[in-house]
Amino acid sequence: MQEHTLTNQGLKDYYASMGYAGRVGFGTRPALAVIDLAMAWVDPASPIGTPRLEETVVNTVTILESARAAQIPVFFTVMSYDPALKEPGRNALAKSRHLSMMVRGSHWLELDPRLERREDEPLIHKQRASAFFGTTFLSQLIDAQVDTLIIVGCSTSGCIRATAEGSSDLNFRTIVVSDAVNDRSPSAHEANLFDIDARYADLVSMAETLSYLDRVKSRAVPA
Repeated sequence: MQEHTLTNQGLKDYYASMGYAGRVGFGTRPALAVIDLAMAWVDPASPIGTPRLEETVVNTVTILESARAAQIPVFFTVMSYDPALKEPGRNALAKSRHLSMMVRGSHWLELDPRLERREDEPLIHKQRASAFFGTTFLSQLIDAQVDTLIIVGCSTSGCIRATAEGSSDLNFRTIVVSDAVNDRSPSAHEANLFDIDARYADLVSMAETLSYLDRVKSRAVPA
């Protein structure tokens, strides 16, 4: 059995030989999706928090600066539920007991203040891992005539993967920024990045993403 990591060139070549891991590339009308960088995930004091997200937040702030300079649509997401916890459903609560933390209005759902979300940047409240499931995210992307979705945030094995799959299913050019996503488990992070790159999205470095956004900026019409 070959080790399932991004550094295993033999496994990457094996997948490529079967027709996986093609490239979709960047398009011309991108949007940025910042997935779940709220206190429940980024605060180490949270029951599900992880210090592994510090670099992710710092890198996301840098990407946000470039995205705003390029005048592209920016979206944020959090998972949130009603106080009575009727919305998640019994099966979801049984499988993921931590969902009981995700009550609208809770401190845990406040975005990391370093992100400095602006009033014209929508906050998508989702109830499942994918930013698309049961939300207006798709209709907002269509309205903005987006062809490329750049994804950052957490967690790689859950909401990043699910959102990338949803984006791919809807025929967006899907880009996951490798150094602006993370997971509480290094092995889960590596394995899911491998699968995302093989099946759903292009795995792209922050440097490549910033270079692309700089090119978009050069074409932007001043507001």
